Amino acid sequence: MDNFTFTYTTQLLFGKGECKNVAKKIIEFSPNSKNILIVYGSDRIKKNGLFDTIVEALNRENLNHFECYGVQPNPLLSKVYEGIKICKEENIDFILAVGGGSVIDTAKAIGAGAKYNGDVWDFFNGKNPKETIKVASILTIPAAGSESSLSCVITNEDGWFKKSINNDVIRPVFSILDPELTYSLPKYQIGAGIVDMLAHVQERYFTNTKHNDLTDRLCESVMQTIVNMGMLTYQNPDNYEYRSQIMLAGSLAHNGLLNVGREQDWASHRIGMELSAKYNTTHGASLAIIMPNWMKYVYKHDIDRFVQWSIKVWNVDFSLDDKEEIVLEGIRRFTNFCKNLGMPTTLSEENIPFDSFEEMASKCTNNDLAPVGHFVPMYKKDVLNIYTLSK
Repeated sequence: MDNFTFTYTTQLLFGKGECKNVAKKIIEFSPNSKNILIVYGSDRIKKNGLFDTIVEALNRENLNHFECYGVQPNPLLSKVYEGIKICKEENIDFILAVGGGSVIDTAKAIGAGAKYNGDVWDFFNGKNPKETIKVASILTIPAAGSESSLSCVITNEDGWFKKSINNDVIRPVFSILDPELTYSLPKYQIGAGIVDMLAHVQERYFTNTKHNDLTDRLCESVMQTIVNMGMLTYQNPDNYEYRSQIMLAGSLAHNGLLNVGREQDWASHRIGMELSAKYNTTHGASLAIIMPNWMKYVYKHDIDRFVQWSIKVWNVDFSLDDKEEIVLEGIRRFTNFCKNLGMPTTLSEENIPFDSFEEMASKCTNNDLAPVGHFVPMYKKDVLNIYTLSK
């Protein structure tokens, strides 16, 4: 086990009707706040009454609200700039994100950028934010885990670079998780979210760090829950108990607990992010395409770890004589799981042209100056090979 520092400062408020407490929680965490910026995506939260519930709660506590809306999947830097401008012009004290990972990531970037005199993109190029306007979230799309993570991912339209900030400063101070708020999600978003949260655990699970039995068992338990409850949720989208389990699993998958003491990988995310940056591919869909093929490419590096994953998560019969047969069956079951959730598993299904592979592989690795991943470092030729496997 490696040395580690683990900080988890997000308070989770879980269950039915918790969004009614949002104003009191804002005052608890930021007593002097008066001007609240609500960041959200579509008008779905206005049609289903959630926006009115939030505004009524803010009004009861004499809190003013302002809006930054229209955040899209694979969120853009231009929307972050828009939110920063509102914060500075309206003296925003607190930011409330209402939505999924894209909305929460946008709110995190706005908070950090509003407290910075330079360009917020500096933080995506390696500079560490020192302070932020406090951010909280009301989660409506369980998937990205951004409601309790130290990360945010934004796409810069100037060159279509998709990059991240990873810093505890931007972690939300509290997040409200009400499973009932997820009932109206389209099935495609349900499926993409389930694949995303499963991939978050797998990026941590495939590690070169030895002797992490405790976090191995935690990872396997969360993956088993996502696989079992994820399919039940997909098939029964209005079931509160299924929704509850998958919503909590999404937060546990990405709050940092599962990676303590172990090196993480993240190659599949970085390779898939190029699809989202260039072609606006849904994040979960990009992972359904890339991650099984990354596995086929690297499993021989530590076949025993893949055997363990195949048996523990996918229930592959341990009596099979050939380790490779066990692993390939595990990857087949993972791929079929993605398909059964309505996700694409090839680049052709997303109409990604093969002549773009070279450009994406170059951007992914910064022309081979920055290989991605740690389990097996991926250079440009490796990324290109994975895209080719994914055709």
